[in-house]
Amino acid sequence: MIVLGIESSCDELAAAVLDSDGRTLRSSVVHTQADLHAQYGGVVPEVASRDHVMRVGHVIRRALADAALDPRDIGGIAVTSGPGLIGSLLCGVEAAKGLAFALKKPILGVNHLEGHIAAASLEAEPPEPPFVALIVSGGHTSLILVTAHGGPYTRLGSTRDDAAGECFDKTAKILGLGYPGGAVIDRLAVTGDANRFPFPQLMPGKDNLDFSFSGLKTAAVRAVRDHGAPIEGQTLADFCASFQDAIVDNLLKKAFRATKTSGAGALILAGGVAANSRLRARALERGRREQIRVTLPSRANCTDNAAMIARAGWVRLVRGERDDLALTARAHWPIAA
Repeated sequence: MIVLGIESSCDELAAAVLDSDGRTLRSSVVHTQADLHAQYGGVVPEVASRDHVMRVGHVIRRALADAALDPRDIGGIAVTSGPGLIGSLLCGVEAAKGLAFALKKPILGVNHLEGHIAAASLEAEPPEPPFVALIVSGGHTSLILVTAHGGPYTRLGSTRDDAAGECFDKTAKILGLGYPGGAVIDRLAVTGDANRFPFPQLMPGKDNLDFSFSGLKTAAVRAVRDHGAPIEGQTLADFCASFQDAIVDNLLKKAFRATKTSGAGALILAGGVAANSRLRARALERGRREQIRVTLPSRANCTDNAAMIARAGWVRLVRGERDDLALTARAHWPIAA
């Protein structure tokens, strides 16, 4: 079954065509609004949804053209229906419903987090369940036990307050690095001394698998204030390296603990923060040391895209799952209890 995937949960609008083998991408188009929101220091929901409305038809047509595909040859349509910004989600869902009605094709709503997990299956030699997925992005930080492709899923842990990606971006804003700031911190940290700024451990002494990043964000604000002068040059690089390591250490400590205690045979990283170079390098290094297989999707498949939605939808559509045209967008949609 050839699947058209559509993603519009936040400030990225994307469409992709996945071939009938469920692995080969025939096209993948992503329109990002990063420059549009940079002037505001973060995503403005109304601005995001309005831009989606103007561009959704073009992005879908481009994906079909790049795939050299007649729309009538689509076998099914998979669309992100939650969680996310409700206005942005509605744009993708309604476009998908219109296509499904016009072409008389099956439609399926996909959980955005399930899409991130499915991204690993687009890479060479994807892991076989059971495995643990560390989903880490601007809106989510969760540990999910995957017992089969397409679910069921079990939540092992999640953030109690801020997501890791949000912590990166808001701290970058405090430092005057612009939006999105996570990638800038990653780049500056390469030449920094991660031991210079003593950021606190996150939830020290806890054996659970939950996360908390609000305290780290507060510590970053205090460090900037206590420094007095603007942080720049080598000091800025050292600050970024120290701050980044505090997040990476916490993420990997919990992720590898979850992999071991759950009896899973592998760990995958997913979501936009999984593109962070320090997180990727440390995960692979620790995996080799502890003999746990670690799978990293390509950086392009870490950030929001429609290829991952097409893959997650393909699994479910092939096994006969369907939604009807009453499909709705859901701002909140837990992937697991």
